[in-house]
Amino acid sequence: MLKMEIMEILSSSKTTGWVLEPEAKRLLSLAGMDTPRFIWAKKVDQAIRFAEEIGFPVVGKVVSPEVIHKSDKGGVEVGIVDERKLKETFQRFSQVEGFAGMLIEEMLSGMELIVGAKVDYQFGLVILFGIGGIWTEIYRDVILRMAPLSERDTDAMIGCLKARPLLEGYRGASSVNLKEIEKMLIAFSDLVIGLENLIESIDLNPVICSPTRCVVADARIMLKGE
Repeated sequence: MLKMEIMEILSSSKTTGWVLEPEAKRLLSLAGMDTPRFIWAKKVDQAIRFAEEIGFPVVGKVVSPEVIHKSDKGGVEVGIVDERKLKETFQRFSQVEGFAGMLIEEMLSGMELIVGAKVDYQFGLVILFGIGGIWTEIYRDVILRMAPLSERDTDAMIGCLKARPLLEGYRGASSVNLKEIEKMLIAFSDLVIGLENLIESIDLNPVICSPTRCVVADARIMLKGE
């Protein structure tokens, strides 16, 4: 049974056909997944106060119902180091069509993974897991499984990646937290099963994993049409 807050987020997103990133992050958090500390700032003063609270540098992203692919519109700024740069970025984003504010969130470091789900007309709900970020299309190191996922499935998905040695700490590097990856995959599986009749797809890319956390850094939830 999905939480009432999740259903309210989905209901309010029907007019756009997809869930704005701040609301997608809130939805995922409600479903038990780790997300960055963030704020949806409607005014620049809100953005500054929050950035000072969590500490610079921060990441800034444009929020607009007219912009699904933010990077294509120059709507992502990584490494905002001070108030001056934050004000400049907010002003630049405010010129984007449909501007509805700015997402400010903590900067994260770690290995970038991708997690996704799609309702396939033939196979039903399929979950994807693999190497994410800018490397997704280059390495094409991804694994598919049908939902729901069990702990055995998540172990197998991690084990089948060609990049598994990187997750486990290659050549002395720190291992990422494999238990947190498994926990996130199970929570994601439970969520998308509940959303199967409401969504076309969900893409979490990147999911940034470190020795301590596995955090959804970007999320796109596309809703099923009427």
